[in-house]
Amino acid sequence: FILSWLYPLLFVIIKVNSKGPVLFKQMRTGMNNEPFVCYKFRTMEENKQADVQQAIGNDPRVTKIGRFMRRTSIDELPQFINVLFGEMSVVGPRPHMLKHTEEYSKEVGKFMQRHAIKPGITGLAQAKGFRGEIKNLNLLKSRVKLDRFYVENWSLNLDLKIIFMTFRSVFSAHL
Repeated sequence: FILSWLYPLLFVIIKVNSKGPVLFKQMRTGMNNEPFVCYKFRTMEENKQADVQQAIGNDPRVTKIGRFMRRTSIDELPQFINVLFGEMSVVGPRPHMLKHTEEYSKEVGKFMQRHAIKPGITGLAQAKGFRGEIKNLNLLKSRVKLDRFYVENWSLNLDLKIIFMTFRSVFSAHL
């Protein structure tokens, strides 16, 4: 991996800046609605609400280094472990917390179609700017519409476009 040098550096920075484990593990919904443990670099103070309460904008639980990691999506790098385990793909619909999958499937028609393929580190919705907190039902429906488009139109070419769009959106926002 090109960014492999970053892992030990982030391990040290996270450990120095806050108490708790370096990696955050959370149950997420994968392909065919199968739960799996999703790995991320920990960006928040250690807390018991992590599996039920999604971080929101300016969340006081997010550490200083955590804010940077979230803005640049560096916190997602450990999900390559999930890719190696076959639980995730580089590109696909982002996996949700189990609780959110249950809620969203009741609110949005055909929501579960997005689980016909492996979830991804990035997806079409994220490449188009839908990242982070889901603030309302319309945002959720927009994301799901893009996820379903991806599932129905998957191709290697589409994956490459999404990867390019993701890099462009992450780096253009921080240059």
